[in-house]
Amino acid sequence: MKQNIAHVALVVNDYDEALDFYVGKLKFELIEDTYQAEQDKRWVVVAPPNSQGIALLLAKASKPEQKCFVGDQAGGRVFLFLSTDDFWRDFEAMKAEGVQFVREPATQDYGTVAVFEDVYGNLWDLIQYSDDHPMSRRGC
Repeated sequence: MKQNIAHVALVVNDYDEALDFYVGKLKFELIEDTYQAEQDKRWVVVAPPNSQGIALLLAKASKPEQKCFVGDQAGGRVFLFLSTDDFWRDFEAMKAEGVQFVREPATQDYGTVAVFEDVYGNLWDLIQYSDDHPMSRRGC
């Protein structure tokens, strides 16, 4: 059996606002942006450049109970992990784009990591795994 998690839904306030951040600042690729008339919503998928992993489905909050989770999908914990092959290249590029880091870079047993927030306040790790970490052997 072979299975993969294809998408993670990220609840957002506005599709275009989210695209400005993910595509404009993080330089993610826009994989799909399709209007679904029967549900009056868009199917918007983005992913890091050259990624072969999970993609983000940008899901606009459509009900009041969904709106309260925008920016707090993990209750204040780091929610998503952006793995890179060059931490300092991406850290400097993201800072130049105005991405806000809430925890400065640190070297840990597993690699180099810093915490940033997205346009809504969700926390992310930017991480480059050390060569001996299991995730580095997965090509992450």
